[in-house]
Formats: sequence, structure tokens, C-alpha cells
Amino acid sequence: MTGSQQRHDRDETLHAFDKAVNMTAARLKKWPATDESKSVGQKDGGESVGHASGRRIVELLQTNKADLSNSDLGHMRKVTAYVHRHVKQRPSGDITDTRWRYSLMNWGHDPKR
Repeated sequence: MTGSQQRHDRDETLHAFDKAVNMTAARLKKWPATDESKSVGQKDGGESVGHASGRRIVELLQTNKADLSNSDLGHMRKVTAYVHRHVKQRPSGDITDTRWRYSLMNWGHDPKR
């Protein structure tokens, strides 16, 4: 891959992540402590996968874009894919108090925004 292709891929990843993650770092930092957040998510023996991802998203939001590593960009692509996949599964009716919304919020996306 050429340097210009790498920059293009990086720019696309950053743009898609910025569109997918619509919660602020401050809000996302507080969200996992709520009962709603704790009520959802795939757990691998302890903490939910979304909670771990949420912590990483907070770090990514607070990192200077020029300092993002390939690993960071990989997680940003994972977050974007998760959000896009789950947004398509939107349930009918009011989504305010749904497990679907809470799960997305664990990954930094509030569909009510």
C-alpha cells in the first residue's frame, strides 16, 4: 500500500469513527456505572465486551489523532462496524429504554442523538 493509500484509509477510518461515536468522552466515561449499561452486553467471565471497548473509546477520543497507532485504528474500525451492524437491527417503537440502545451506548453511540 502506498503512503497516499494509507493516509486515505486512515482518514476514512477517522471519519467513520467520528460519525459512529456520538457520545462525548465525559458521558461515555460515566455511562458504564449505570444500571442500564450493566444490564446488557456479552460477558466473558467478568466485564462486558462493550464496557472494555467503551474505555478504549474514551482513550481514543482523548488521543491526538496524529498519535493514533495501527492498533488504535483497528479498534476504531471494530467500533464503527459494531455500530453500523447494530443500528440496522433497530427495534420498532420507542427505543428510549431498550437493551438495544443501551448496548449501542456501551460502544459510544446513542441512537437518540
